[in-house]
Amino acid sequence: MLLDATIVNVALPAISASIGGSLSVEQWTLNAYTLTFAACMLTAGSLGDRWGARRCFLGGLALFGAASAVCAASPTTSVLIAARALQGGGAAALVPCSLALIAHRFPDGPARDRALGAWGGISGAGLASGPILGGFLVGSLGWRTIFLIGVPVAAASALLVVVTVDETPRRAARRTDLPGQLLAVAALAALSAALTETSTHGWADWQPIALGLSGIACAIAFVRTERTRHEPMLPLGIFTARRFSAATGIGALFNFGLYGTLFCLSIYLEDTLHHSTRNTGLLILPLTVVIACCALLSGRLSARTGPRLPMIVGLGGGVAGASLFATVGATTPIWLIATCGAVFGVIGLAMPAMTSVALGSAPPSYGGLSAAVLNAARQTGGVLGVALLGSVLHTSTGVPDLRLAMTVVAASYLLAALIAARLRTTRP
Repeated sequence: MLLDATIVNVALPAISASIGGSLSVEQWTLNAYTLTFAACMLTAGSLGDRWGARRCFLGGLALFGAASAVCAASPTTSVLIAARALQGGGAAALVPCSLALIAHRFPDGPARDRALGAWGGISGAGLASGPILGGFLVGSLGWRTIFLIGVPVAAASALLVVVTVDETPRRAARRTDLPGQLLAVAALAALSAALTETSTHGWADWQPIALGLSGIACAIAFVRTERTRHEPMLPLGIFTARRFSAATGIGALFNFGLYGTLFCLSIYLEDTLHHSTRNTGLLILPLTVVIACCALLSGRLSARTGPRLPMIVGLGGGVAGASLFATVGATTPIWLIATCGAVFGVIGLAMPAMTSVALGSAPPSYGGLSAAVLNAARQTGGVLGVALLGSVLHTSTGVPDLRLAMTVVAASYLLAALIAARLRTTRP
C-alpha cells in the first residue's frame, strides 16, 4: 500500500490541472485514503481475529480493487476523494491481516524478524517504485493510469493468497464497536480538516479552530467510550505494555515524517523548482530505494542484535536527512537533492524493527489487533503529517518553502530516536 502513497504524490499537480483543485484538495486526495486507512484498521484487525486473517485480507483486496477502478474513472475531485476514502477502507484490512498471518506462521524469534524484514522490504519496494512508476505513467499515459493499475494488482494478490496462504485460528465472536468506530473517524477527520484548512484560512481563523476543538472533543469521547464498553474496538489495556506503547508512538512519528516529507517534496519540486513529473519521480527515487534496501537489511540486523539498534540508527538517518532537506533551495544542485533523499532513506531500518517490538509485546491471541493498533497509529501520524506539514510549507510567504517543514520532521524523528534509545529489548 506504500506504492499507492508515493505514486499519488507525484501525480497531484497533474490531477489538479486536469479536474481542478487547490493545495487543500491535494491534501485531501492523500488524506482521504490515509484517514480511512487509519480509522478502519482497528476494526479490520478485530475482524481478522474473529473471522480469520486470510478471509479479511481477501475482502480488503476486493474493496481496494473496486475503489481503484472508481478513482481511475473519477470526473471530479469530489468523486476522486470519495473513492480514495473507499480505497483506504480496503487497504485497512491488508496491513493488520498480513502481519497476523506472519505472526501465525512465525510465532517468535529470529525467524519472525527475518519474515518481518521481508515484509518491510516488499513494502519498501512499493515505496521505491512509486515515484518512478508514477512519473512515467503520468507523463506518458495520464494520471488515471496510476489508479487503474491497482485493479490487476489486487486481483493477482488475491489469487496468490488463495493458492498459498492458510487461514488463522478464529477467536470467539465479538460485537462491532460502532460508537468507537464513528468517534475515531470523526476525531481524525476533524483534526485533519483543521490542519488542512489552515493553508487556506490561516491559523487564527475560526473554522480551523472550531474543527480542531471538535476533533479534540471526539478524541476524548472516544477514549471514554473505549474505557466503558465491554467489548471495545481498542482495548486500552494493551497500552500498559511499555514496549508496545513505545513502538506505537515511534510508528506515529515515523509516518508523520515520512508521509509529510513525500508530500512536501513533491509539491516543492514541481511547483517551486518547476521539475516535470518524471524528474520529480527520479529525484525522489534515491530516498525510496534506500528505504526499501534498509527495510530488507533491518530484519537480518534485528535477528542478530534485537530491534533497538536498527530503530535508533534508522531514526538517526531520518534526522540527518530531514536536516539536509531543510537546506535545499532554488540553487541546490540536483545531485545534492538526491543525496539528501538517500540519507533520509536510512529511516527504513526502523520500520520492520518497530513492528517486531509491537508484535512481540502483545498477547498471541491479539496478533491482528496489535498489528492494527501499530499501523493505525502510523497512518494517523501520516494523516497529521500531510495536513500539518502541507500547511507549514505555505505558512511564511505562500510559496512552498521546505525549511520549516523539514525542521519539524527532524524534530519528530529526534523525539522518536530518544524513545527508541530508552526502549529495553532483549537480544535473540
